[in-house]
Amino acid sequence: MTNTTPQYYTSKHTNTMHSHIHFHSNTMTRPRALNLTFFVQDIQILEIFLAVLVFILIHCLRQKKHHGLVVWPVLGMVPSLVTGLRTNLYEWITEVLKRRNGTFGFKGPWFSNLNCIVTSDPRNLEHLLKTKFPLYPKGGYFRNTVRDLLGDGIFNADDDTWQKQRKTASIEFHSTKFRQLTTESLFELVHYRLLPVLEASVKKSAAVDLQDILLRLTFDNVCMIAFGVDPGCLRLGLPEIPFAKAFEDATEATVFRFVTPTCVWKAMRLLNLGVERKLKKSIKGVDEFAETVIRTRKKELSLQCEDTKHRSDLLTVFMRLKDENGRPYSDKFLRDICVNFILAGRDTSSVALSWFFWLLEQNPEVEENILAEICRIVRQRNDKKREEFDNCLRFRPEEIKKMDYLHAALSEALRLYPSVPVDHKEVVKDDTFPDGTVLNKGTKVIYAIYAMGRMESIWGKDWKEFKPERWLRDGRFLSESAYKFTAFNGGPRLCLGKDFAYYQMKYAAASIIFRYRVKVVENHPVEPKLALTMYMKHGLKVNLYQRDVAQIHRHLEEGFQ
Repeated sequence: MTNTTPQYYTSKHTNTMHSHIHFHSNTMTRPRALNLTFFVQDIQILEIFLAVLVFILIHCLRQKKHHGLVVWPVLGMVPSLVTGLRTNLYEWITEVLKRRNGTFGFKGPWFSNLNCIVTSDPRNLEHLLKTKFPLYPKGGYFRNTVRDLLGDGIFNADDDTWQKQRKTASIEFHSTKFRQLTTESLFELVHYRLLPVLEASVKKSAAVDLQDILLRLTFDNVCMIAFGVDPGCLRLGLPEIPFAKAFEDATEATVFRFVTPTCVWKAMRLLNLGVERKLKKSIKGVDEFAETVIRTRKKELSLQCEDTKHRSDLLTVFMRLKDENGRPYSDKFLRDICVNFILAGRDTSSVALSWFFWLLEQNPEVEENILAEICRIVRQRNDKKREEFDNCLRFRPEEIKKMDYLHAALSEALRLYPSVPVDHKEVVKDDTFPDGTVLNKGTKVIYAIYAMGRMESIWGKDWKEFKPERWLRDGRFLSESAYKFTAFNGGPRLCLGKDFAYYQMKYAAASIIFRYRVKVVENHPVEPKLALTMYMKHGLKVNLYQRDVAQIHRHLEEGFQ
């Protein structure tokens, strides 16, 4: 059959088909090309991102070498701080200070006020606590952070407010009446409350929380001498005292403000959320106790009964004074006085004693030396009748003062576990530390007292050892510089109650050690709690065992021979 299709048609159809095939071919290959382009672009973006990330990491690691900690963009050193908070913050600070030769600058997040200088260098401490004392007040940041709890009391005050409180308290602390009150109240509490409570646990063979018992002892004691009231916290059965729990919760919640940007905790306070809600509730409990004490005392003074005319407690003294306008102090100010002296007198001694007894169990030779010293001192009495040296033994004030080895052992415990582990200042004028650290006006300064007790540069290669002998010279206690051993602060703010605290701790410790062996419950966890004072987080669970009479008599015989 003859093909009658025109030539031009065939040619045109062929071209059209080629064109159609070419069109489909382009249509199929274009998405692949686009996908390949996007894939290449993604690879480039990923490479850029990884390069930036590597650059940031290298930069941060270089910052760690220069500053002691990794400094992250925007966040500063906060990620490292979070790590410290999850473990033992005081040990974390210590390790950083060791790497930085005793001083480092902490950088908080952008637009926060967590920037500060942290130091454990004794030269710097003498500079800020003594030499340039006027330049380093507590400062606005510290006062605002703890004001809800401490108000304008002596721990939180600066300038005239602080000076007036300190002067009044100093006069009272050194008065004969006050000293007599402290010795009498402590004697009564130890022999009629502490020892019966401990003896009851021995008879029941029951473990007790020694930290809780010591907190009760010092709480009753400070209330007696500071406010002239007896809360009866340390009694058989250990009754629940709402104020004591509220006070401990308040100090714990307050310290978290120091590791939280101010705008955050203030927002939480406004919205009554989280830790701030707990703080508000606990402060209410603190206020109720203080207000009850003040109201009762005012009523007593208004009646002018014979007992109140001769009172020498601090609260009564401040109630009788006038402010700068010639008016009696407000109830709010008196409340602040109460709370601050409770913090000073309750927590510090009891916490120190708790760590002391924990260390003592790990160092039995120290316990033996303390017992030998106690026996050596009491056998010097004129009435050397052996039968008097039993559970009825009552130490005399002059005997407590002679216990130098016990004094040294308590100081050694405070070196390793200071009751106030860190403290705070703020520079009000540009200055430079002796170690060369430059401080601009407004810089916050943290001095790490806990870390100082762990510095080889300060205490030597044996700093880890619990070694009372480092405090003794020819058998007599010799105190170290307040800027090396800062458990009681230093300079014009040196603790007014230092002598009383030592007497209180020595009397309680000697009374317990002479009668009992204290053994910590096996596997009981011991770690510090993050609070204004260094409580043991889980308390101190112990079993007490009656002291072997033969051991006592052996030490006594050494003196009678």
